[in-house]
Amino acid sequence: MTKQVTLTIDGKQVTVADGMLVIDAAKTAGIDIPVFCYHPKMEPVGMCRQCMVEIGRPMIDRATGKAILDDKGDPKVQFMPKLETACTNPVSEGMVVLTQSDKAKAGQKANLEFLLTSHPLDCPICDKGGECALQDLTIAHGPGQSRYLYDEKMHLAKNVPLGELIFLDQERCIQCARCIRFQDEIAGDAVIDFDERGRSTQIVSLSDPGFDSVFSGNTTDICPVGALTTADFRFGARPWELNASASICSQCPVGCNLTFNTRREAMADGTIVIKRVMPRQNEEVNETWICDKGRFAYHYVESDARLGKSLIRKDGRLARASWDAATRAAGQAFAEAKKNFVVLASGRLSNEDLFNLKSLADQVGGKAVLYSNMGGGDLTALVGVGAGTNFGEMGKGTTIVVMASDLYEEAPIWYLRVKQAAERGATLIVANPRETKLERYSDFVIRYSYGDEVKTVQDLTKKGKVGDAFTKAENAVILFGSEGLGLEGSTALATACARALNDTEHVGKPNNGLIGVWQRANDQGAWEIGFRPEENLAAALKGKTVYVVGADPAGDDPALAKALSSAEFVAVQDLFETETAKLADVVLAAQAYTEREGTFTSGERRVQRFYPAVPALGESKPDYAITSQVARQMGVILEGTSASVVFDIMAADIPVFAGLNYARLAEVKEQWPIVGRGDMYYGGSTYENKQGLGVQLSNAASRGEKATLPRVQKVAAVRPKENKLLAVPFTKLYDRGATVASTELLDQRIGQAFVVLHPSAAKNLGIEAGERAKLTLDGINEEVVVKIDDTIPAGVVLVPRSMGLPINEPGEAGLKAGKKAAVR
Repeated sequence: MTKQVTLTIDGKQVTVADGMLVIDAAKTAGIDIPVFCYHPKMEPVGMCRQCMVEIGRPMIDRATGKAILDDKGDPKVQFMPKLETACTNPVSEGMVVLTQSDKAKAGQKANLEFLLTSHPLDCPICDKGGECALQDLTIAHGPGQSRYLYDEKMHLAKNVPLGELIFLDQERCIQCARCIRFQDEIAGDAVIDFDERGRSTQIVSLSDPGFDSVFSGNTTDICPVGALTTADFRFGARPWELNASASICSQCPVGCNLTFNTRREAMADGTIVIKRVMPRQNEEVNETWICDKGRFAYHYVESDARLGKSLIRKDGRLARASWDAATRAAGQAFAEAKKNFVVLASGRLSNEDLFNLKSLADQVGGKAVLYSNMGGGDLTALVGVGAGTNFGEMGKGTTIVVMASDLYEEAPIWYLRVKQAAERGATLIVANPRETKLERYSDFVIRYSYGDEVKTVQDLTKKGKVGDAFTKAENAVILFGSEGLGLEGSTALATACARALNDTEHVGKPNNGLIGVWQRANDQGAWEIGFRPEENLAAALKGKTVYVVGADPAGDDPALAKALSSAEFVAVQDLFETETAKLADVVLAAQAYTEREGTFTSGERRVQRFYPAVPALGESKPDYAITSQVARQMGVILEGTSASVVFDIMAADIPVFAGLNYARLAEVKEQWPIVGRGDMYYGGSTYENKQGLGVQLSNAASRGEKATLPRVQKVAAVRPKENKLLAVPFTKLYDRGATVASTELLDQRIGQAFVVLHPSAAKNLGIEAGERAKLTLDGINEEVVVKIDDTIPAGVVLVPRSMGLPINEPGEAGLKAGKKAAVR
């Protein structure tokens, strides 16, 4: 147990862990010390001098090493002649701190006056007004009037783009360096820094393109003034006008806790709209951070292309229809199909939606298919991480293996948390055929050839440096992805990972087990509920009656479009009139998750609630309610009025969810650091979590059940052939998926369709970086831009998923040179 020390702060005795900083000790006692540069997630630097206090320490007899006592027998306390910074001084036994003495208050007041010497007086038009640390602390601790003349103030640029997402107001910056330190210490992307000296000191971007980091938006949350603002929210609203709704990010499997800030908008004809996305604290998930995709990619929910009414095909064209007519048409076709009925759904849907869909398929003898080209979710249910697992607690004694995944691109917050675990002493093993950013923090890097994934995992259990680091670790976690793999290959990889963990007894206890780096937010939930992907999806759809929900197979793959064209009947339930919807007989208008409540199950198997933020569009309905209405047309009764009731039925029906309900998911507990909207100078403008931290599911191993794992199926490794290129899929953070592409702000980051070649392969083909080329995959020709990466195998061409290029698994590709193009 950590040694405890007792000190006195403003006459109040406080007992805290030895080594805690004075400012944090005061915070635990409910005493707020003003700060600008300090942030509880970063190393202290004492730059702003705002937290100056008087600190006294017991006088020690040098001869005996004991405290010198006064006449009453109490230790004599000696104060330093000058004020000290509370953010750089650790506590010690018997320390006495005065934060409200005349001397301390005078120091804090003087420091604020210095900070205001060249600060613009534009609070009425500043985006930070209402949640500005400088504003709040000036009122609480600052001078009533300034002694400086307006003509002496420096006037600097007011609208400086550090990148396309973040803008700098140079006049407002107080040089606290929070943003710079966040990018260096937390994000690991040191892409901004100070330039010039003295009063001319300014923040500049060091990268090309500017502010090249997927975490840039967090700097606006922790900026204590209005110096940094997002392009999305700049001049968009006043903070006090905004309502707050708790939610969960729907962009990746991490499950980051969010807050949607909304208001009624005159420019939107008086409707309530989302104005910005903010992080919501959950120290076991995303701490107080979110990535830029989660922050900015919400615009799809308010797209003009959203469906507000259902459609039925008449005379070869889709026409608007009533809910009764649309669901009756779908229900009749589904009932007639019997065993030829296929539900095809994706991890974009909530647990409640998926449960109703699975129940419908089961009751009428149909099949519930998960729209995914990644396998292994059944294994994470057996030996995946479970209750008590927290990356924030992992350090020395824990080994983390990241296999076939680029976490920076696929699950950015996991990248941050794994990086931090490695910095605390965890052993990090990164295995990938190409270089990834996480390697900078790894102890071991394994560079295998595409196709050797299973062998690489099996070698982890063998003797040797890397093997010993895994097998002898007290705790071990494997995160597996699908880089270069299709369904068959990723299933084999997951099986090998599960067996490696099971064989080394790294299952059934906290901070041990398997994590899938899924492509969608609730893929894990779909697996837990019983959905399974199909190896040959086109064959599974051909000639069948298909109910497609939250997926666009026809838009992703021409082969699937062909299969759906030959289907007996197709009903599509979605937000948009997708390419698949254009083939449908019936289209059902679904609500966005921001318009309703529900739950997601994260990759760490944590079930979390999200809440409605804005009114529903048009006549759209929640997916679970639509499925219930369709089922009634078939004579099947499913709950369709309340998401919480659907969840209760699911918890009673599926053992792994037993004991869970919405009330339990909404429970919270005290978290450290203490952040909230009442003292934004300490933790930034992130939201306190009052709506639920979620609950992790148990796994078979932790329940004492014997985990019977399948054997690793042999998969023929696809290798590059002579004078041929092997196309392998990989995941890119910003893509052309339906939930990202409609955000114009991200256009530059999404970019054009591209492929990646090794320099030697590009030279052999006569192609240079930036040139356009014609890519041929499965007989389909697409124009792409060529990028170069000297860390990938020479015979391989990397093809990004969800960029309009039809790739689901490794395969032969053709590439021919074209015209030059500008490349991001």
